[in-house]
Amino acid sequence: MEEKIYFYYTNDLHSNFNNWSRVTSYLKDAKKRCEAMGNSSWRIDIGDHVDRMHPIADAFKGKANVELMNEADYDVITLGNNEGITLSHDELFQLYDHAQFDVVCGNLHSMDQVEPDWLKPSVVLETVHDVTIGVVGLTAPFNAFYELLDWHVSPPYEQLEKIIDDIRGKVDIIILLSHLGFSEDQEIADRFTEIDVIIGGHTHHLLRTGEYINDTLITAAGKHCNYVGEVILTWDHQTQKLVNKEAYTTNISHLPQDNQTEDKVTQLLEQATVHLAEPVVNLTEPLAVNWWEETPIIKALADSIKLQTNADCSMLNAGVLLEGLPEGEVTYGDIHRICPHPINTCVVELTGNELLEVIRTSQTEDFMNFQLKGFGFRGKVLGKMTFSGIELATEELTNGDIFIRQAFLDGQSALEANQTYRVATADTFTFGRLLPEVAKSEVKQYYLPAFLRDILAETLQQFVNEG
Repeated sequence: MEEKIYFYYTNDLHSNFNNWSRVTSYLKDAKKRCEAMGNSSWRIDIGDHVDRMHPIADAFKGKANVELMNEADYDVITLGNNEGITLSHDELFQLYDHAQFDVVCGNLHSMDQVEPDWLKPSVVLETVHDVTIGVVGLTAPFNAFYELLDWHVSPPYEQLEKIIDDIRGKVDIIILLSHLGFSEDQEIADRFTEIDVIIGGHTHHLLRTGEYINDTLITAAGKHCNYVGEVILTWDHQTQKLVNKEAYTTNISHLPQDNQTEDKVTQLLEQATVHLAEPVVNLTEPLAVNWWEETPIIKALADSIKLQTNADCSMLNAGVLLEGLPEGEVTYGDIHRICPHPINTCVVELTGNELLEVIRTSQTEDFMNFQLKGFGFRGKVLGKMTFSGIELATEELTNGDIFIRQAFLDGQSALEANQTYRVATADTFTFGRLLPEVAKSEVKQYYLPAFLRDILAETLQQFVNEG
């Protein structure tokens, strides 16, 4: 006899609830179909379901996301970095207290040696015909952030080897839920031949029908749940082997909504709006935001992060503020709206030469107009870089371009080529290749758990008091 085994999965929703009622409808219909055929099925998420850019996720610190997943009948999930490093230690510790699904993450550990009851390295599922499936979860090891929140993420490969050694021979099938990214999934498939399927996320890759490395099937469904993934395994009970593996992704953006879920999301948004309506400050005049110019509010925010970190200087791009604020009462919800990014501040060490190169790069049209997607940034364009503690000496070239000849610390001493400076900025620039000198800095000191918008709230209060 051959048995069909079904898994339906999502990854990297990032609290983008536009398709969530469609996800719920699709998953519930799939479950009913499998039950009608007498087949086993499970619903799975690969992490980054929570993203505090959305008012619902921010107001409820991720617990409303868990409530929505309960109602969608999820069975097993793993953690993404957005669950792991955008909440305080206590908030993450309690995040899944009321989850009606298993949470597997084999490489996350509490540094106080007290683990939450919901955290498991793996779980074993069993089909209607007694096929056993070991499900393992792993998350990306961003320990520079995690350890500031009293968590530690063990090296994924080492931990995976231990877990596989523990479950080898006890289960018929092994599935990895990997919030590590596509290249890591490929490496794992090459190294760990015991793994039958890797369901991935983190790098937002879409594998419409999966791909094979050796005999391991790798799959992922993009981001924001425009797609829902499906894995179908065929187990031959006579040979006691998997004889077929299939992976598909379905575009659900045109499918019917689940009305009950749609109503639930609307209700949660209304509750979040009330929760975030706490007054922060009362403005006596409007505050303008301009992505291409230095405005008083972005300059004040750059000053604040310099003060917060006791750095030699700071720099902040104007695009972190999405819009201005009118005269009158400003609530935390307003601040969340104009600065929704899950971004923290960071201090890096740069030589004078490196800092001058960063300054020059940040003043180019290409940089200012760059439409960044990811690295915590949830805006439109990067915008003009504003500095605190630095003044620029410029000259106009014959072609009309402005050249930054030199930069002066506190408007007095020119940057010395080989001297090291502590520079505060958004942690966004410590990733990727936007500002290579910042990303490559060997010293990075992150400031958690306060987001940039928390500092903005304090800055606005000081701005009014001093104004």
